Amino acid sequence: MSEEFEIKNKVASSGLVNFDLTDLVPKGVRKGIDLKDFLFMEMILKEKDFREKVAAINIEEYQDTYVYVYNSADAIVPLWAYFLITAKLTDVSKKIVFGNLENLEIILMHDAITNHDFSEMEGKRVLVKGCSDKEIPENAYVELVEKLKPIVKSLMFGEACSNVPILKN
Repeated sequence: MSEEFEIKNKVASSGLVNFDLTDLVPKGVRKGIDLKDFLFMEMILKEKDFREKVAAINIEEYQDTYVYVYNSADAIVPLWAYFLITAKLTDVSKKIVFGNLENLEIILMHDAITNHDFSEMEGKRVLVKGCSDKEIPENAYVELVEKLKPIVKSLMFGEACSNVPILKN
């Protein structure tokens, strides 16, 4: 084949680094604990009963899981209740947070971005993938830009064939 008819992949030869945030999503089971299940009549926290129910938690169910603790009851729960649940599960679970599943995902992505080594992107043109089959919290994109802005040559969002330029250094 002559050079004039040779097909070249311009994206591959452009030096563009494709980055997919879904690669940072921690793998593992997410489990919620609703404190209403630990309350008397789902309304009142009785310390003795609460402590007994916490002691009865089968920690094997939470082995290597990401746990979010929340309260769906219209009841005031003292802060020490969250301490007890956390103390029970902290040795077996990967992470425990207060809030719902969405809060857990935000915190997990925050930790993943904070701890990721982005040095391979230094001085490079970076394209952050826009479409994904996994839900990524919007805050992760905000944190990613904060992390990449000082080190990349340029930052784009979308796909190689149609992207939105974000910044150039």
